[in-house]
Amino acid sequence: MSICRSLLRVKQLHTFLLKTHLLEDPFYATKIVRLYAINNDINSARHVFDKTSNRSVYLWNSMIRAFAQCQRFFNAISLFRTMVGADISPDGHTYACLTRACADNFDFGMLRRVHGGAVAAGLGLDLVCCSALVTAYSKLGLVHEARRVFNRITEPDIVLWNSLISGYGSSGLWDVGMQMFSAMKLVGKKPDEYTLAGLLVGIVDSGVLSIGQGLHCLSQKSGLDSDSHVGSLLVSLYSRCKCMASAYRVFCSILNPDLVTWSALIVGYSQAGEYEKVLHLFRKLNMEDKKPDTVLVASVLASIAHTANVGLGCEVHGYALRHGLELDVRVSSALIDMYSKCGCLQLGICVFRTMPKRNIVSYNSVILGFGLHGYASEAFKMFDKMLEKGLVPDEATFSSLLSACCHAGLVKDGWEIFRRMKEEFNIRARAEHYVYMVKLLGSSGELEEAYSLTQSLPEPVDKAILGALLSCCNSCGNSELAETVAQQLFSNNPADNVYRVMLSNIYAGDGRWDDVKRLRDRMTGGLRKMPGLSWIESS
Repeated sequence: MSICRSLLRVKQLHTFLLKTHLLEDPFYATKIVRLYAINNDINSARHVFDKTSNRSVYLWNSMIRAFAQCQRFFNAISLFRTMVGADISPDGHTYACLTRACADNFDFGMLRRVHGGAVAAGLGLDLVCCSALVTAYSKLGLVHEARRVFNRITEPDIVLWNSLISGYGSSGLWDVGMQMFSAMKLVGKKPDEYTLAGLLVGIVDSGVLSIGQGLHCLSQKSGLDSDSHVGSLLVSLYSRCKCMASAYRVFCSILNPDLVTWSALIVGYSQAGEYEKVLHLFRKLNMEDKKPDTVLVASVLASIAHTANVGLGCEVHGYALRHGLELDVRVSSALIDMYSKCGCLQLGICVFRTMPKRNIVSYNSVILGFGLHGYASEAFKMFDKMLEKGLVPDEATFSSLLSACCHAGLVKDGWEIFRRMKEEFNIRARAEHYVYMVKLLGSSGELEEAYSLTQSLPEPVDKAILGALLSCCNSCGNSELAETVAQQLFSNNPADNVYRVMLSNIYAGDGRWDDVKRLRDRMTGGLRKMPGLSWIESS
């Protein structure tokens, strides 16, 4: 029976068991139910279950598990209640199946009831049941409840330790996960690939990169670095921390990296701004006959948008069309953004119009596109249409609208958008929104009002906001205000010489060469100007 993986083979075996009357034995009925479940034929599994008169607890468990695995949560719960009503005593595996179903359905209330039922049935310390409970509570982010279950077990096995460590990692409590890891080693438990995976998933901040590097060393010493899942998480870790050289070394050490690992590396290069490597890896991925998913294609399109190479964008668009990915809302939105930033707004609008389903991201992309090309009125009309559709604008929506106001010099409209964002939609203004407002006011010559806006913000003011104001001072030739803003920038960012260069250029524009020399002499770090590059593709 272990080789009956195809549905046709299962049906043939089912027919044989019917003819020989062996299906009346709950042992064989259980096997057939499980095989049907493996082949996603839940209706046939239920038919076998209903036709079996002498049902063992294993048969009940198999049918409950089958319902849970195919996301038919309420059927699983209903069958469990029928089981209890038929005076069949559930065992630890029964409650484990229900517990996993509750976690998959994110039903905390039912999980607590199932947990209470297990305790009432005398299975509160059952290892199988407790392991499922720790995993379920951890998956729902309820690590304190998971810890309480864990602490009641006298000798937890490695699976239980891993479940709790993974729960802490997934909840962002990587430090507590590390404490549990140390405690696990103290009681003589040897970490395996699942232990390392649970720890690595929690390292999301580059500030604790050294912890991740330590885990990497541990994986090498333990011989676990060859595990594909551990390798994939290490690639993700280094990519998140923008250590792409390390990410690439780990990637190259994996014998057969899966799509998740490829995606982690490609997205990492995209976020690090190494767009040429993104495109190179994407082509290499295709040559190895691996099919990228929609998230990966969207990331590649975002990289192309930064290079402004519409030819490559059309190439990826064609790939999406050939593989039926263009209808995905993420891919379509990325296409709109790419075409807009590559100067082909009409192509982006065509993609938008052909989308069968649009969400807030799609509308944000097309609003931004209109704004970038100076069509502020069209951006506002699209915003109104979005509201008519019942979509709720987010922070990115107002960034796109304020960007449109900046490109068109619409100060009054910009203030109105800024007011509506805070008062009508209760969205707190972020640094990017203030950057746009400062640019809008400064480019319109209202430098004092722009300065007042920056001074109304709590200290320290984001350097991007002050940098935008300094740039406007440069455009307007206001060296006095430029000095005031620059001093504020220098005090908050003493090692950043970019703003000293900007102030130096303002001095030079005023002919204040002594001040230029004085400022340049104070610079550290040996700034070197990048040579100019053209984005125009040669034919």
